[in-house]
Amino acid sequence: MTDAPIGRDASISRRTAGAWAREHAQQTPRVDVLIPTRDRPSALAVTLAGLAAQDDPPFAVTISDQSVSPVSDDAAVAAMVRVLRAQGRQVTALRHTPPRGMAEQRQFLLMQASAEHVLFLDDDVWLEPGSLRRMCDALETLGCGFVGMAVQGLSYLGDHRPHEQAVYEPWDGPVQPEHVDRDSPEFARHKLHNAANLVHLAAELTPDARDWHAYKIAWVGGCVLYRTACLLEAGGFEFWRDLPDVHVGEDVLAEWRVMERYGGAGILPSGAVHLELPTTLPDREVEASVAIARRILTTP
Repeated sequence: MTDAPIGRDASISRRTAGAWAREHAQQTPRVDVLIPTRDRPSALAVTLAGLAAQDDPPFAVTISDQSVSPVSDDAAVAAMVRVLRAQGRQVTALRHTPPRGMAEQRQFLLMQASAEHVLFLDDDVWLEPGSLRRMCDALETLGCGFVGMAVQGLSYLGDHRPHEQAVYEPWDGPVQPEHVDRDSPEFARHKLHNAANLVHLAAELTPDARDWHAYKIAWVGGCVLYRTACLLEAGGFEFWRDLPDVHVGEDVLAEWRVMERYGGAGILPSGAVHLELPTTLPDREVEASVAIARRILTTP
């Protein structure tokens, strides 16, 4: 017997509760959701809960776990994995140790992917229902290398920062390739992603036929949807081999390389909520883009 969904199941890829016990054919994912995690099982469970609220498009989840104790042994994580699988999602949790830095962790995840799009989602981000669909619609409409939803800290909801929001600039037309580095004027756009700036900007937007707006970025952290082929062509995170194990900013460097070839954009409103936990990377002495640039400049 194959799955014969009824009601809302007929129009969405997520199998709702009435169909969880039925036999069903395996879906072909259009998005591989890639989650690096380390010693944050409670946060990961919240992240997975956000994914469980997404209807479309069909997606699979791969978790690369570098925790001391496997996160799959955590009761809350295991429960959310069961929910996702009951919904028809493929979920794979892989132990990947010893840690060799975030760039290597992300490259490992990228090598597991086979879908046309990959969503790099940090393990401390909750996604509003409908966020994955909005990102995919934006990526396909804009035709660029990636789109992102910058994570928002809702503890700052009452903290209005118009001086930081002043650098907001929409994409009024096709997204174009851009060169961004720490010395370029475009780098100042990073202020947009502080606190809850995007929440305040989104509240001022005029609704139109689309339910998202594209804008120019310095980079996007925590929730980035790539065209898989574009990220691979730009080298992915292979530069991990040229970095020490302890580093930060690997996502920034990868995005800049894709932006230079294919362009990239942020989208509003952002449905990505940061859980505002302490960073797992307190040592920030080595920033990937700076370290790689210095290596290139000093190589004979």
